[in-house]
Amino acid sequence: MNHQHVDAETKAIQQPDRTVRFLDGSVRVVMELLGTVAIGHGIYQPGWKWSVHVGPTTGRASARHVGYVLSGHMAVRSHDGLEILVGPNQAFAAEPGHDAWVVGDEPCVALDWSPIDPSAFSVATPDDERNR
Repeated sequence: MNHQHVDAETKAIQQPDRTVRFLDGSVRVVMELLGTVAIGHGIYQPGWKWSVHVGPTTGRASARHVGYVLSGHMAVRSHDGLEILVGPNQAFAAEPGHDAWVVGDEPCVALDWSPIDPSAFSVATPDDERNR
């Protein structure tokens, strides 16, 4: 078996590693890069809501999300009740346990990043092979 270490990688959104299609017509594609980070591109339709279209299906609470809205608007409510509205050209971060939903009559198109391996975002030490 050949295990080759890759230091750089590119992927096209048209050829994602996985695609999630929601019953309301929303779609999220995910590309995994270098085995360390997943980049999601979601097109969420008006009426989409995490607690309606995702949570009950997966049986899980929402994960941490860090992202950027390209178009449309999404509201996010944290587990402690704080609500924010995110729109075009705005970055956002939400801790686990939040809910999110599309606001308005147009789809919300957003990018999000999450670690595949949480240690991939830790501070590297001089002995770390990734630094050699």
